[in-house]
Amino acid sequence: MVLVIGTGGAGLRAAIELAEAGIDVLAVGKRPKEDAHTALAAGGINAALATMDPEDSWQQHAADTLKESYLLADPRTAQIVTQGAARGIDDLERFGMAFAREEDGRISQRFFGAHKFRRTAFVGDYTGLEIQRTLIRRADQLKVPVLDGVYITRLLVHDGAVFGAYGFDLTHGTRYLIHADAVVLAAGGHTRIWRRTSSRRDENTGDSFRLAVEAGARLRDPELVQFHPSGIIEPENAAGTLVSEAARGEGGILRNALGERFMARYDPDRMELSTRDRVALASYTEIKEGRGTPKGGVWLDVSHLPRQTIMTRLPRVYQTLLDLQMLDITREPIEIAPTAHYSMGGVWVRPEDHSTDVRGLYAIGEASSGLHGANRLGGNSLIELLVFGRITGRAAAAYSESLTAQPRSASAVARARAEVDDLLTADGPENVRALQRAIRNTMTEHAGVVRDEEGLRAGLAELSVIEKRMEDVGVHPDIAGYQDLAHAFDLKSAALAARATLEAALERRETRGCHNRSDYPDLDPAFQVNLVWSPTTGITHESIPAIPDGISSLMQEVTTEGKLVE
Repeated sequence: MVLVIGTGGAGLRAAIELAEAGIDVLAVGKRPKEDAHTALAAGGINAALATMDPEDSWQQHAADTLKESYLLADPRTAQIVTQGAARGIDDLERFGMAFAREEDGRISQRFFGAHKFRRTAFVGDYTGLEIQRTLIRRADQLKVPVLDGVYITRLLVHDGAVFGAYGFDLTHGTRYLIHADAVVLAAGGHTRIWRRTSSRRDENTGDSFRLAVEAGARLRDPELVQFHPSGIIEPENAAGTLVSEAARGEGGILRNALGERFMARYDPDRMELSTRDRVALASYTEIKEGRGTPKGGVWLDVSHLPRQTIMTRLPRVYQTLLDLQMLDITREPIEIAPTAHYSMGGVWVRPEDHSTDVRGLYAIGEASSGLHGANRLGGNSLIELLVFGRITGRAAAAYSESLTAQPRSASAVARARAEVDDLLTADGPENVRALQRAIRNTMTEHAGVVRDEEGLRAGLAELSVIEKRMEDVGVHPDIAGYQDLAHAFDLKSAALAARATLEAALERRETRGCHNRSDYPDLDPAFQVNLVWSPTTGITHESIPAIPDGISSLMQEVTTEGKLVE
């Protein structure tokens, strides 16, 4: 049996592949599968289908991906994803997904960030939601058992090989001991450790990072976090919720509190159609230098666009702002600020099958690393889920079938059980939620869009204090369920992810893509390496393979006239 942890797009695609291969599979997630983070992805999914631009190719897609990564992406990973992208789209169609199409039946494709050609397939501005629904339907057809509301606290490892996982039910507190030949980790990234983030309240808290590291795996490039330029500021419980990039793509204008169209200062040629990292840095600078709005943001205005354009091209943005702020974007500008959006680093994996340092353990989706480097192309994350969901599902199936016996460890199970017992009896004065907020404040203050050595060292000092306070938490499940216990584990994950991020950000003494060091403003060729982190070995520099000639010759600045760059 293979266990899949996480029931978003990556986890479900792997579970489907395992079921189609005839392998027993169980998928578990702490969130309801219908409400997984994948459902929030708006813009589209990339594949060089050449339906709109016949000259497009997977090689050009790979070249664009590597160029935008600031040469930190793994070329083998980029090749596997871009070569397998068309098949990923075919799989979705086979599962019954209805893409937007041209009048003659071709799948429509639109321009998206820094792609040379139109290669982003879509369904309105809710592509991720439709992918999630499609995968749920297919998993149901295959009778894949999916357990919602199950929190995995620890992977079970013996002699360097995984043999299952331990966890509990969020409602009743019932314990789960799951024996598995292999485990596919698909539990997302770590962007929730910032105060303003496009992730919801209890998702992307770094669970994948902690589970993998405690099992003996390593992290790669945890400091490389994409900050999306346009997260809303209020209400507080929804701060960071994304205003889709499509708002800029359709002609939205950015202004500061003085009414200036400030992108003219930062990218006069591309203006609002510049790259995510550049627009986020521009907005951050305007706010930091005192030209931000009273609430600490800038204005994104689409009210000059025809109402019909907004209602047909930006329906989700319109509805979101109406629901959250009673704001009519056809009449009023939107107050936004940069928001932590995507973990481009993650668990260290091999490019061929996304296996880790631990035998039988795989990581996929935002939990993994290798494809995005220092800047992610919009639309690449959704295709990555499908390509590696399929490949890793196959690899885990083969590994499972190769086992003739599986050694287990009673002491590993006892440690996992004791960890939960200890927290359930913890009755200290420290509040778990307050400590989570403390980590978010520290990361926002010292490891946001712009970093420097003094701030990062201050962040590490603050984190050490928080880690000490974590020894005195109180955990109090109540009649509503065991969420407080889950938050305590989320806190453990957040602290580990924060430490990895701060230490790697301190080590990367350069500015490259999303990583802005004000004390090292230039790109340093010596840092064209991946930083690999673990609590036992610290940080090591890992060289990146050479880019094949057939791809490197296609790497060029992409013309951006009239196109959203990201």
